[in-house]
Amino acid sequence: MVEKAEVIIVGAGTSGLAAAACLTQKSVPFTLLEREDCFASLWQKYTYDRLHLHLGKKVCELPFLPFPDSYPRYVPKKLFIEYLDSYVKHFNINPLYHRSVELAEFDEVDRKWKVKAKNRSSGEVEEYSGRFLVVATGETAEPRVPRVEGLESFKGKVMHSTGYKNGKEFKDEHVLVVGSGNSGMEIALDLSNFGAKPSIIVRSPVHILSRNMMYYSGMLLKYLSLSTVEKLLVIVSRIVYGDLSKYGLPWPSEGPFTMKIKYGKFPIIDLGTIKKIKHGEIQVLSAEIEKVRGNEVLFKDGKCHSFDSIIFCTGFNRSTQRWLKGGDDLLNENGLVKASNCSNYWKGKNNLYCVGLAQKGFFGANSDAQNVANDIASLLN
Repeated sequence: MVEKAEVIIVGAGTSGLAAAACLTQKSVPFTLLEREDCFASLWQKYTYDRLHLHLGKKVCELPFLPFPDSYPRYVPKKLFIEYLDSYVKHFNINPLYHRSVELAEFDEVDRKWKVKAKNRSSGEVEEYSGRFLVVATGETAEPRVPRVEGLESFKGKVMHSTGYKNGKEFKDEHVLVVGSGNSGMEIALDLSNFGAKPSIIVRSPVHILSRNMMYYSGMLLKYLSLSTVEKLLVIVSRIVYGDLSKYGLPWPSEGPFTMKIKYGKFPIIDLGTIKKIKHGEIQVLSAEIEKVRGNEVLFKDGKCHSFDSIIFCTGFNRSTQRWLKGGDDLLNENGLVKASNCSNYWKGKNNLYCVGLAQKGFFGANSDAQNVANDIASLLN
């Protein structure tokens, strides 16, 4: 039997919840499919204990329900999950869990989207039909671990950052952190705080900013141009942190906002990692891994180091391209929007939409959700 719905939303992460809430506000019925057994599974199951929102709560709250006044400016993981739970209850959002979408394609005859999803509880394949399809599977769908020659010979623990909770089990170990984004930098800090001896691979120049720098730059953007604020931010960062190139952290030639817009690369929000690096408690390695031989890791600069554990903070792949047929005008081969600089980048052909796939964070995803809901409501009316 085919389940019929006006709108089918794929993904019950924060983007999917935002889309569901915005459609609810417009009294538009929907079916929300989620492959995991809970909403916001990344936050509930696959993040480390000390994680906080890196930006102030005002730009991270979901549509139509602000954070409680009692919450701190930088919301910790536990409180954020509580907020999401209240969000789901407030808007009476009821995702269908354990539904792994295997195929979504537009039927030219019926002029509707046909979706096949495997019920991971029963093993059955269910079919859904809807006039509108909203892809809200997020930017962090599938953990990515690069292929490394000889990794299978490594005798210690090997994990992706999604399996890391805290550094308690790594005390006194030499741990290699592969990947120098915000997760990698913060996990290296956490490991050091728990008495481990972390090394982190940093292969490209990075911008280092503090939370306050980000906060005040956001305020300045209300009055000054992006380029002016970016230049001020770089000057302040260099004054605060000094010359980091001698620690293996050279400055990029382009500004932090420019790199975010052009390459989707976020600046590092420093929470204490740089101090640890300067004190020698976290080692920075600049070369790529060539191969692993037992517990030895050989690097392409000819150096060799021994480690007890390896943690890959190497990001995620999107799975959209495996099940979505006919969305080439909207999403690229990496499952992200093709033209995020266009005003309606969230809308494709045949009533196909996406939320949270433009690398614009919570604020961008929330804007997407409202735009998508408004557009769908206008078409229905």
